[in-house]
Amino acid sequence: MVDDIVVLEDNLDIEPVEGEWGSYGVYQLVGNGDVTNVFCGKYMSLKGCLRADLHDIIASDGKNYKGKVYVRRFYHWCNKPSCPICFKHGWAVREAGRIEARLDEAGKRFGVVEHIVASVPVRDYGLSFEALRVKAVKALFVRGVVGGVLIFHGFRYNLRKHWYWSPHFHVLGYILGGYSRCRGCKKGCVGCDGFEARTRKEFEKDGFIVRVLGERKTVFGTAWYQLNHASIKRGVERFHVATWFGCCSYRKLKVTVEYKRNVCPICEHDLGAIRYNGNRFVVDENLSNGKREFFADAVDELGFAMWVSCVGVKHG
Repeated sequence: MVDDIVVLEDNLDIEPVEGEWGSYGVYQLVGNGDVTNVFCGKYMSLKGCLRADLHDIIASDGKNYKGKVYVRRFYHWCNKPSCPICFKHGWAVREAGRIEARLDEAGKRFGVVEHIVASVPVRDYGLSFEALRVKAVKALFVRGVVGGVLIFHGFRYNLRKHWYWSPHFHVLGYILGGYSRCRGCKKGCVGCDGFEARTRKEFEKDGFIVRVLGERKTVFGTAWYQLNHASIKRGVERFHVATWFGCCSYRKLKVTVEYKRNVCPICEHDLGAIRYNGNRFVVDENLSNGKREFFADAVDELGFAMWVSCVGVKHG
C-alpha cells in the first residue's frame, strides 16, 4: 500500500541538516537569510476605508459593521523570501494573494482546488530543482492532475526536532474528474479508475508518492502556510518558489484580474491614507495593542469624526 510507504519515508534516518533552520547544499528554508535593510518590518502608516455608510451589511464573518471604519497598519516589507523579518507577513502574504486570484479564475473552468503533495523518490534526491520539477509535473499529469501551482519544499521536520532533506512539492491544483468520489471512500480501489487507484498504479512505475490532503478552508490560507516553510536556492536572485503548470500555466491561462491587497474587506473600495482624529486623552485600544487591522467607530459620542483622510478631501 502507498500509505505504508509514506510512513516509512517520513521517518527515514537521514543526517540532520546544518544549523537550526534547514540548509542543504545550495538550498535553504525561506526566512533563513540576512535582513535586507533597517526598515524591514517597521511601521509606516495607517490606511483605511472611511465609507461607514457602506459597511451596514452582514460581512463574511457574520458581523455587521454599521458606523465602523476599517483601519489597517502598514509596514515596510522588502518582499524577499530569504528575509527573516519580511518572508512571513510580507512576501508570503503577497504571493498567497496572487495564487488565490489566479486559482479563482481557473476554478471557473476546472472546478474545485485540491491540496496535493508530490513526494520525490529517494533515488532522485540528488537531482537539481529543475529536474525534480520536471519529474514531479510528469507524475502529476499521469495521475490526472491537470494543472495548478507547485510550491517547492526541500525539507521535512521530524520528531527529533531537526530539518532533513526530503524534497517534495505542495500543489494547489485540479484533478481530472475531481476527488470527491475518493474522499471518505471505504470500498478500496479494485476495479476503480478514480485518483486513488491511479496514484497507486503509477507509484509502481515512477516511485512518486502523490497524496490528496484534507479539504482546505481557504486557498489563501493554505498557500500562505505552505509558503512559510518553502525552500529557495541560494545565489539565484529571483528564484521562483511557486511555479505554474498545465492548465494554469501562463501560456494557457490568461488572468486579467490581479490580486488587490489594499481594499476594504467589506465594500471593496481602495484604502486611503488616514489619521486618528479622536480625543488625544483617550487611548484607542486597537492602536495601543498594535492590531494590524481592525474596525473602529467612525464618530465619537458627540458626533465628531474619529478618523479623517490625510489628503484633506473626502475619502473615496
